[in-house]
Amino acid sequence: MDIPAPEPQDLPVGLYTAEHYFRLVDEGVLEPDDRVELLEGVVVAMAPQNTPHAAGVTRLTKALMKAVGARGVVRIQLSFIASPYSVPEPDAAVVPGRVEDYDNAHPRTALLIVEVADSSLKQDRLTKAMIYAAAGIPEYWIVNVVDQQVEVHRDPDRRARHYRDVTIVRRDGHVELEAFPGTFIAADDLLPVLLAD
Repeated sequence: MDIPAPEPQDLPVGLYTAEHYFRLVDEGVLEPDDRVELLEGVVVAMAPQNTPHAAGVTRLTKALMKAVGARGVVRIQLSFIASPYSVPEPDAAVVPGRVEDYDNAHPRTALLIVEVADSSLKQDRLTKAMIYAAAGIPEYWIVNVVDQQVEVHRDPDRRARHYRDVTIVRRDGHVELEAFPGTFIAADDLLPVLLAD
């Protein structure tokens, strides 16, 4: 039986719900191209993409499309409704079903969510990990460009809002997609090669 995700404790009055967040463009508060996401009721600006982050997203897209194929839908930097107060835009989400299943609604569940992290590393490890664990996302990866590793989070504790199992996969290692046993992606295929300063 699915246990509903707990809401953040003691949310102050005035925080945005996902429903209101999606109306902010119609209300003239946001422009359609604004790079923002809703995290625990707060509209948060997303950092401009630097070259390593963009390279990581490009590598991630290619690797996931190849690994997942038609067994799921790979969505890149699109809204994901994690809770009534959180609508992040993960760098990648592998969601169940077919493309057509999301023609009229954003997904509310995922098989895997991935964030490419450089300047966003703290937020991806703390806030985003809590949001995804509370949503019951079974697997969450952080492609850590800074430390040149992939951080694999599994076994979410929805009530405590954290992942019980965190594994570090370094270059030359491989990550198995939990939703697709026997399907592996090389860490080298996810991590951009950074030139020394």
